[in-house]
Amino acid sequence: MPATTPDVRVRRVYDAPSPDDGTRVLVDRLWPRGLAKADARIDAWPKALTPSTELRHWYHGPGQGDHEEFRRRYEVELTAPEAAASLDRLRTLAATGTVTLLTATRHPETSHTAVLKEKLTG
Repeated sequence: MPATTPDVRVRRVYDAPSPDDGTRVLVDRLWPRGLAKADARIDAWPKALTPSTELRHWYHGPGQGDHEEFRRRYEVELTAPEAAASLDRLRTLAATGTVTLLTATRHPETSHTAVLKEKLTG
């Protein structure tokens, strides 16, 4: 019997929680502006999985960094012991049910969430 691909979704944290979100995991380093913690319904916030402050500033700073270079640098950060352990815990969680990665970014498809989803489902 072939293994099933984990059900990992990406949503904006500002979207209303949905009953089919499963485990809701905030994957941003900073708490989203203007969002009350009670309204967010966050189940986990593994900050070790988020891009470093330096990488975020490089990517979103003046001149904006290249997405492929961002991806490469972020994948290196994910090999650090604490990040790798958090990624393993998230993989285990995703193997047992739906996981929704939450981010405040306006363009999740070109953010770290796309890399995380790929790591969890690929």
